[in-house]
Amino acid sequence: MARILPLLLLVFALYLGINHFWPKNELASQKAVDEVMAATGEFDPNALLGIWNNKSIRVPNKDLLAAVTDTTLQNVLGVTANDNKWIEVDLNNQILYAHDGNLVVMSFPISTGLPWTPTVTGEFRIWAKVRSQRMSGGSVEAGNYYDLPNVPFVQYFYQGYGLHGAYWHNDFGHPRSHGCVNISINDAAKLFYWTEPVIGDQHFLRSDTKNPNGTKVIVHGTTPTQLN
Repeated sequence: MARILPLLLLVFALYLGINHFWPKNELASQKAVDEVMAATGEFDPNALLGIWNNKSIRVPNKDLLAAVTDTTLQNVLGVTANDNKWIEVDLNNQILYAHDGNLVVMSFPISTGLPWTPTVTGEFRIWAKVRSQRMSGGSVEAGNYYDLPNVPFVQYFYQGYGLHGAYWHNDFGHPRSHGCVNISINDAAKLFYWTEPVIGDQHFLRSDTKNPNGTKVIVHGTTPTQLN
């Protein structure tokens, strides 16, 4: 027993360290869902700075405000309900495909979760849409803390996991996130207005009895370990 005890203590210490520095299920929690439900979708014009991986960054508010208030894409893509629409998130190749039945109508590079904060896999449906939202999480100690205002075109498909625009990096095609699916602002806007439920001019909308059948999202594959 005396020989086993130090080994058990080491295993326990490693377990605590891993869970402290790399909380893998941060987005898969009731807390994450509560934060979504508390969102208003309103744009914050006074949020000029954000934090990404413990570093301060400038928030491009002028460009973001123009994007979230532009209804051109909504008018072009239309708002007709279509049960044949579905989204495919390919983790292996870091590509998102928007399908209408067997036809691919859009595809573009994305950035999914890093290996230690992976994007959840499976079949889901979009359950909430938020036009603009502040997001925070990660760990200061691990160097991956983030506090990002005015994240645009958010579409939640499983608890706190969502598809959304990203302004803090431009490295689409490689894993970069804490579990969500990062998309360029322009591509995120196209997808936001193409999917269901149809948000119209609202800032926040969730699927319910009045707005059923959010667009199906299928996430498959394995996160690449080669990050560049």
